[in-house]
Amino acid sequence: MVRNLLAAAIVASLGTVVFAADLKSGPQTGDKIPGPFHPLNINGEYAGKKNCLYCEAGDDPTVAIFARTSDDPALHKLLAALDEVTVKNAKADMHSFAVFCSADEKLEAKLKELAEKAKLKQLVLAIEAAEGPEKYDISKDADVTVLIYKDRRVVANHTFAKGKLTEKDVEKVVADVAKIVK
Repeated sequence: MVRNLLAAAIVASLGTVVFAADLKSGPQTGDKIPGPFHPLNINGEYAGKKNCLYCEAGDDPTVAIFARTSDDPALHKLLAALDEVTVKNAKADMHSFAVFCSADEKLEAKLKELAEKAKLKQLVLAIEAAEGPEKYDISKDADVTVLIYKDRRVVANHTFAKGKLTEKDVEKVVADVAKIVK
């Protein structure tokens, strides 16, 4: 009986690991980016207005983050690191933005504070409906989806369930930027 319980516990934990590894959100590597959407920009040139970040980036190297929560310290580190990389790759016309998919009425104020506290120079924060942009297939189970693309084709997709984004993951995402700014 103890063996059966132990086996059941192992299978249950392996099922969780497989699920986390199989979590898919957004266009996958090799896919085209689905197209325009108009989130409310919190900072940047179009702060306070709805503006198409996809349109603004065009075919340029871009990192797009779709997030469900704004209070994850690892996400804050990712935003700061990507802002720094975007500034460093200005000559490559690199763009970066983070779209928060949420219906939280207090989110705009939180994101304004986050942008100021992080002293974001290039990375734009924006707000979109809770389901995310139409045709992007942002999974409701994904807390953070990172799309790294160039010529509107995904070069890398990093997807994380709630609480699963780590500092090592931040390093991997930042390292993947090299794929679009060679």
